[in-house]
Amino acid sequence: MAEENKTADLDASPASGKNPLLVVLVVVNTLAVCAIGFFQFQNHKKLTAVTTAADVMQQSLAGDASHSGAAAGAEGGAPAAEGAVKEPAKVDGLMYPIDPFTANLAQGDGPKRYIRISLVLKFSKETKKEEVDARKPQISDAIISMLNAKKPEELLKKEGKEYLKEEIKTSINNFLVDGHLEDIFYVGFQIN
Repeated sequence: MAEENKTADLDASPASGKNPLLVVLVVVNTLAVCAIGFFQFQNHKKLTAVTTAADVMQQSLAGDASHSGAAAGAEGGAPAAEGAVKEPAKVDGLMYPIDPFTANLAQGDGPKRYIRISLVLKFSKETKKEEVDARKPQISDAIISMLNAKKPEELLKKEGKEYLKEEIKTSINNFLVDGHLEDIFYVGFQIN
């Protein structure tokens, strides 16, 4: 009878060993969470490295201030220190940020798409800020009109973005009287 009780106890007791499938699932889940965390961290680093219009303007203003300070130091006869930090390159011309805006893209076979874009325009030295301020509606209209004619597939390629820059430069330079647009910097470029 004692032997029957031992076998009955062995059959009734839960398995003391771990289920190998459960262990594998826990390990896979842990690895997946770690991978997601890693990719989120990498994405966060990319997003913090993106230059904004405010960053470009601060750099431009800092370049102007340090350039004028260096010129004053040179006039005073004080030699520049050898260990001094190099001043940023002076930006020649007018840096003009365009407020971010959204425009519809040309519709292809798929759903309606739009673009959210933010630009900084670099004008030549001869360009007057007053003229650019007065022509801001024309500049915005020219950019939006060009974007409305573009399909998302065209703008997703690097060549498409460069071609868009050239089109915008040509269009804006057609109605400027003093100076001209030299370069365009994409500060934000998102297609949805």
